[in-house]
Amino acid sequence: MPGNLFALFQSRFPADRSRPFIIVPDAVTYSYADLEARSAQFAHVLVASGVTPGDRVAVQVEKSPEAIFVYMACLRTGAVLLPLNTAYQPEELEFFLSDAAPAAVICQPARAAQLQAIVDKTGIKARLLTLGADNSGTLVDEAAGQSTDFTTIERTGGEVASILYSSGTTGRPKGAMMSHDNLAANAQTLHKLWGWQPDDVLLHALPIFHTHGLFVATNCVLLNGSPMIFCAKFDAEQVLDLLPQASVFMGVPTFYTRLLTSPRLNPDTCRHMRLFISGSAPLLSETFNDFAARTGHTILERYGMTEGGMFTSNPLVGARKAGTVGPALPDMQVRITDEAGNTLPQGEVGGIEVKGPNVFIGYWNMPEKTKAEFTADGFFKTGDVGVIDSDGYVAIVGRAKDLIISGGYNVYPKEVEDAIDRMDGVVESAVIGMPHPDFGEAGLAVIVAEKGRDLSAGAMLADLKGRLANYKVPKQMVFVPELPRNAMGKVQKNVLRESYAEMWKASLEKAS
Repeated sequence: MPGNLFALFQSRFPADRSRPFIIVPDAVTYSYADLEARSAQFAHVLVASGVTPGDRVAVQVEKSPEAIFVYMACLRTGAVLLPLNTAYQPEELEFFLSDAAPAAVICQPARAAQLQAIVDKTGIKARLLTLGADNSGTLVDEAAGQSTDFTTIERTGGEVASILYSSGTTGRPKGAMMSHDNLAANAQTLHKLWGWQPDDVLLHALPIFHTHGLFVATNCVLLNGSPMIFCAKFDAEQVLDLLPQASVFMGVPTFYTRLLTSPRLNPDTCRHMRLFISGSAPLLSETFNDFAARTGHTILERYGMTEGGMFTSNPLVGARKAGTVGPALPDMQVRITDEAGNTLPQGEVGGIEVKGPNVFIGYWNMPEKTKAEFTADGFFKTGDVGVIDSDGYVAIVGRAKDLIISGGYNVYPKEVEDAIDRMDGVVESAVIGMPHPDFGEAGLAVIVAEKGRDLSAGAMLADLKGRLANYKVPKQMVFVPELPRNAMGKVQKNVLRESYAEMWKASLEKAS
């Protein structure tokens, strides 16, 4: 297998390079020849900017075909792609850039001054390039005069291809290093397991700064040498318009709940579809059953995370069980353990641990954290809690450390609490996940104010939106004299969830 992931992809491109790769609805179509040419030109710009193999390239741009070409250019130059959520605010970006020390930063033209200020402040000596969703910016301008040929730099499979940051439960984000082999192994397994066909067309409505949209969806398309219909964002009505032109759709549970609200969702709308896949957050059994009843299609749910792509999947052929994420992938080992690390028998609930060729190689600049998250025999401790049934199907029954998954995105309460606790007049706070019909979960902040201070929830939420990505910002805030604690002084978040369950439910009903 070629060491460089791009070489693997290129070996699977269609012989006729004029075949479509990215179709932008009502706009433009890019072929596989365009992919090779544009990624080559972008690669030349990166090299001219001083990027060498192993250097990080931070990318915070809107979803566009050119952003995919940047991904390919990073692979071709041997650089390490560092995709960043477009919702990240300056305070967050400052940490990412100072920690990863990229040699180049690619951002939206409108944020160039902001990012340049952060680059200057951190002193990382990165070259700043811009890329707009409308194919504008200095990267595009400089690429125009470059050769459309580029010799892909050889890499060993164990070298890092990408670093994906996920927020840490202690408040410090962690950069998961994914090697060329990690990404290749997962893509090849999923391509085979999900039965990709020569005439498949993916309807792509996911973001591309996230494992799901960038590596699971896009990498499968590249391995198959097939087209994908590329939507800038998810819009239920647009997706329903485009389903007749596609055969595969990948989404987060929120996508499916929103599709179910449309009377247009029916068997006729989905008549050309081969497969619907869901992930990034648990799919409610109710959504699973309602979708099957409305369309005649059973959603295939799978399970994975930033630190390794996919670990399990319901089968393409066979029973897809509501409330489960299926058995382990063929090349994966999944086990359930107790707090002491002992493997539990089938049917018992415990921590989920995984081992396989796609599991990441470690956290960037965090050797001690890496060591702590792996067992002596090489299993990664996911932090999720689950159970394996008699058929080998895994069910996720909870998440350790109070992780909230809102709209498919991970929200670590500690990071949000730290931001709230730094606000004037706040003594302390606790952020909990509450059930939400659209996002799956949403945050509720319970806050203790300084005595005599009258804080405004509206003003505090507005302030948070300027410092955190919007999906991390709680939907509601409540103020209390003190937080409930156990005998060890730990905040009892389970008590908070119970205490505010009726208030939360009432507020949702009022909003609807």
